[in-house]
Amino acid sequence: MLISAAVDVRKNAYAPYSGFSVGAALLTKSGEIFTGCNVENISYRLTVCAEQTALASAVAQGHRDFVSIAVAADSNQPIVPCGACRQMLAEFNPSLSVIMVTTTGKEEEATLSNLLPRPSQGILESKRNV
Repeated sequence: MLISAAVDVRKNAYAPYSGFSVGAALLTKSGEIFTGCNVENISYRLTVCAEQTALASAVAQGHRDFVSIAVAADSNQPIVPCGACRQMLAEFNPSLSVIMVTTTGKEEEATLSNLLPRPSQGILESKRNV
């Protein structure tokens, strides 16, 4: 269900410059799924990743406990979240399960801590270590 949600929302991506559409589906501890797709801008720096839109949507609805994210793209091999998305996700769960899939069914899975072994610590994490 998580993977199909990521594949489905990918169709809504706005990617007129790269032509590379990505979908993401984020699963909360309570079982809810929040989706997002990439939204490009002519100024590439302003582009928003699919993982970021899914995360922002979930947080806007009051969720903070995430267990898994699926990321889908029409590529030869599954893609991993970019460094910025990894850091944003690590803010909430450094051990998050990351499922990366292609639209043809290739699949890989990793933990976020393997993809981002030493995330920057936020203020909350710093306070916990004091």
